Amino acid sequence: MERPPVSTPATPATPATPRRRDRHGRGMRGPLAPRQVPIALSRSELFDEYVRESVERLERRWPQLEEVEFAVQDVPAPLPGEPEPSVEDVRPDEVPLGRVVEAAKDRPARIVVYRRPVEIRAKGREERAALVHDIMVEQVAELLGVEPEAVDPRYGED
Repeated sequence: MERPPVSTPATPATPATPRRRDRHGRGMRGPLAPRQVPIALSRSELFDEYVRESVERLERRWPQLEEVEFAVQDVPAPLPGEPEPSVEDVRPDEVPLGRVVEAAKDRPARIVVYRRPVEIRAKGREERAALVHDIMVEQVAELLGVEPEAVDPRYGED
């Protein structure tokens, strides 16, 4: 006895692009906050903004800083030619928060701030911004060969 052919429902064609979180027909998910709101910035972007604001404040008072490069690195690394410190030799309170790299004939002086050690030491946004500015003042003072209070009279008031 021959069976009649079984009809199967037509399978929908798969879309060329994968679906992303539109299971209930509400549309695609958008950003949680607009870009201009501070919550929309990542921790590293927010840290870069603290450094940028501090540099702008210092350059207004010290125009010669326009020729200095400012950089942010996640963690301290030895300079070329410096030995790598062993883990046993480094204590948490000795981790540098910033560094001045003197100018050479082919590059200008550079001030580097280390993001992760600063974030660990400062808990809130205001405290972190104040610590970044203090570090920048200390590094500029070292570069210029003056006291930190001469670079910014409000140094250490926070």
